[in-house]
Amino acid sequence: MIARVLTAVTTGFDSELVTVECDTTRGLPAFNIVGLADKAVGESRERVRAAIANSELNFPAKRITINLAPANLAKEGSHLDLPIAISLLCASGQLRQKDLDGILFVGELSLNGEIRPVRGVISLAECARRNGCETIVLPRENAAQAALLDGLNVVGVTTLTEVILHLLDEKVITPTAKSVVENINNTSHSIDDVRGQESAKRALIIAAAGHHNLLFTGSPGAGKTMLARTLPELLPPLTTDEIFEITKIYSLAGETDDVITTRPFRSPHHTASFVALIGGGTKIKPGEISLAHHGVLFLDEIPEFPRSSLEALRQPLEDRTVSISRASGKTTYPAHFMLVATQNPCPCGYYGDEKRECTCTQQMILNYQKRLSGPLLDRIDMIVPVARVEREKLFTENPCKPQADEWKRQIKTARDTQIMRQKRPNSALTNKQLEKVAQLDTTAKNLLSTAAERLNLSARSYFKILRVARTIADLNAHENIATDDIAEALRYRQN
Repeated sequence: MIARVLTAVTTGFDSELVTVECDTTRGLPAFNIVGLADKAVGESRERVRAAIANSELNFPAKRITINLAPANLAKEGSHLDLPIAISLLCASGQLRQKDLDGILFVGELSLNGEIRPVRGVISLAECARRNGCETIVLPRENAAQAALLDGLNVVGVTTLTEVILHLLDEKVITPTAKSVVENINNTSHSIDDVRGQESAKRALIIAAAGHHNLLFTGSPGAGKTMLARTLPELLPPLTTDEIFEITKIYSLAGETDDVITTRPFRSPHHTASFVALIGGGTKIKPGEISLAHHGVLFLDEIPEFPRSSLEALRQPLEDRTVSISRASGKTTYPAHFMLVATQNPCPCGYYGDEKRECTCTQQMILNYQKRLSGPLLDRIDMIVPVARVEREKLFTENPCKPQADEWKRQIKTARDTQIMRQKRPNSALTNKQLEKVAQLDTTAKNLLSTAAERLNLSARSYFKILRVARTIADLNAHENIATDDIAEALRYRQN
């Protein structure tokens, strides 16, 4: 008798259906797994053997052959333990084949029969639903993530014995209910704690409202990093679709088994490798730019990052996806993030500072500033100088009333306006879509044309100014872009 059990394997951002076939025949006891399995799958022989025996089930003393079909698809991951064990129990007559139809099994087995959590469960659950499976059986720790999908019964289990009793209808497990997700921005940094820096705060509000890329430049200690870390507080709550996408990426990366309910804020060190930032590796995994999807990628002291890593950001900043090609295959991950970066004006950090004298030569300053290429700077929507805060404002009690809640309300209203009008934030508008929503009066159009000519703006810079101006108009509740909106947007272009 040949038993067949359904499971799946991840292939980058997606998953493929796999059928686990088990055949038991007479002969010397043996346990073979075929079908292009990696080392983790090959080692499942011992885990499955011990788990079945320690669960007081019968491990057949026969020649056992497990085939993972399709045979030309590489199989990797310890989550194939459970489907292999189920197929073996079915082939030995301890389970009925008809009880396994329409069920996809996922889980890693411990030696005592416990089922451990695995990564990538949302992608595996998507594969189950796409191929007509009604139920997915997986580790209980992963059930909350899989339950984000509609139209699929998610059965969370903790032991192999529980699975058997459930399949035999002796102790049926209630499917995991889809939990109500609360959108909460948990952050220890508040914009109300920042003294002064009114122009930089205004830039943060505009960036948060339109999902624009931002670069703070100024001397050390001026508050660039502190300003950047207050951004998550200002961003609108995640939508249901955004929660699903972010949780899927984090599950594939093995970062967490929980549902992600807050916008990511990723802050890699400047010594992070190219692969860590962009993604890749032998088993292609998402990098920091994908883990920052629908959130913020913060690059503190951006000139210190390797040039190759920074230049690799150019394509994801435009396409909002990253395509990774390796010898093992090709994968495309989403990467719709806000780039927020900081930099000093020179190696010593005090070029242009009113209080301290710069000790760098002109050549040192030029070489330092050239670490950021023109094409990369062209993709940054807003470049904001951050000046040193006067000591009187820094050490006196903050006289300003809290404004964070009011700013968050303005940002959410502006973002809701954009979603209703064009189904996306202003930064994601194509040039053709921008022409439809960026209506300018004659004075504003003349101002932008004059500025484009005098500043020698590229086409990309021209349209980025329009996008920022459209966001400013939304914050100011202007139906059309006014002259003041264009003038403010031009303040944030320095190239």
